[in-house]
Amino acid sequence: MKRKIIIGLLVSLIVAALIFIPSLLLGKKDNTFPMQSISSPVFTVRTESAEIRTLEAYIEVNANIVSENQVAVMPDAAGRLVSVFAGLGATVQKGALLAEVDPSRPGTDYSLSPVYAPVSGMVVTTPQAAGSTVSTATPLMTIAVNNSIEMEALIPEREVGQLRTGLEAEVRLEAFPGETFAATLTQVSPVVDPVSRTKKITLRFNRNDSRINPGMFVRVKLNTRTYKDVISIPFEALVDHRGQTVVYVLETGDELRVQMRDVDVGVNVDSEVEIKAGVAPGEEVVVQGHQFLTDGAQVRVIGRSL
Repeated sequence: MKRKIIIGLLVSLIVAALIFIPSLLLGKKDNTFPMQSISSPVFTVRTESAEIRTLEAYIEVNANIVSENQVAVMPDAAGRLVSVFAGLGATVQKGALLAEVDPSRPGTDYSLSPVYAPVSGMVVTTPQAAGSTVSTATPLMTIAVNNSIEMEALIPEREVGQLRTGLEAEVRLEAFPGETFAATLTQVSPVVDPVSRTKKITLRFNRNDSRINPGMFVRVKLNTRTYKDVISIPFEALVDHRGQTVVYVLETGDELRVQMRDVDVGVNVDSEVEIKAGVAPGEEVVVQGHQFLTDGAQVRVIGRSL
């Protein structure tokens, strides 16, 4: 019995050896069981080229169109305003009949006193209503001289250091979407309002346009400084690395990799930023996908700007 058991164990060992020994030998030959090498990751990025551009720094504010010369129309006699011949927004000529006042008192009967336009222009205030009692000090309406319109805007105190007369501006009116009107800064208030902490500026249109009227609302883009022929890249390319501003520059070769560089940043206008040092014109910088990059990382570029 013992002999049969021993023979059975020997047979089992021989079978196991025939199964596992060739597998081990084959595994060594194919190098399947040694530690496999790990490849470095490849990051997907988008790049843009550094270019030489002219950047225009500007201030953008709301403004109102007003008239430089406005005249209040007063009656020559006190009494009841019986007729008004010009409404708000009406264009009138000097000497035109604007209203009539009845100076009669109980028991008396006087001729109507006419009120004439002292200047040519546009009525910019709502006239007194017919039937009102007026005196010689009551303004019946206000006329603005059409060719003397200007814009007034308030500039925050932090921006006043950039102001000076002669600056050019682009003006957009809600009444004329898609159109741009040229204007020039003509006056800067010498004081800052202590309550609003703003300084008032005045601008005039470079050309008269009959469509532009006092009371209109406008948006003014005031160009404060021009930076000519500077190297610029998209602002989104900048990365804060341990308190230093850096960018990742694409390096071409057998493999696409990036180099992390410190940059000296200048003026920032809209989505573009001036680079004073660190990037040359024509070099490509990473603008998307840089949050996972390190110096020398391998990348794959999509949306590459060549």
